Amino acid sequence: MTLRIGNGYDIHRLVPDRPLILGGVTIPHHLGLDGHSDADVLTHAIMDALLGALSLGDIGLYFPPGDPQWAGADSLKLLAQVNELIQQRGWQVSNIDSVIVAEQPKMKPHIQAMRSRLAEVLAVEPDQVGVKATTNETLGPTGRQEGIAVYAIALLTQA
Repeated sequence: MTLRIGNGYDIHRLVPDRPLILGGVTIPHHLGLDGHSDADVLTHAIMDALLGALSLGDIGLYFPPGDPQWAGADSLKLLAQVNELIQQRGWQVSNIDSVIVAEQPKMKPHIQAMRSRLAEVLAVEPDQVGVKATTNETLGPTGRQEGIAVYAIALLTQA
């Protein structure tokens, strides 16, 4: 069995008047993430991990933030395109693991929904998609609630 592993990281600023979307799930909060697309930082980090596993660059290469066609884009649709790219090269997702770093809001009530949405798009079982959450203990930009960051890792197997 041939394996490839990739890691991804993303961070977006929290701002008023934007929805907070993580893993395709809209989370009630008074702030949302700023970005050219829907700013789904969890999905973006996962896409970078998937692309990195096959040395295919990062999401900015495929979905440039200055390109108007990606303005307000649904990141789950972008993830589906990345997954298709991986499958075209003869690979499939074995598993994903990720960590959301945010002080607020609490993620626990939303994690199962995030896992389900991501798994559906990746055509895997929810137990192949790990989503965890932690705080930064009030340190740095995430600790000051200026943004939300995500670390992700993806393991691919040759189909």
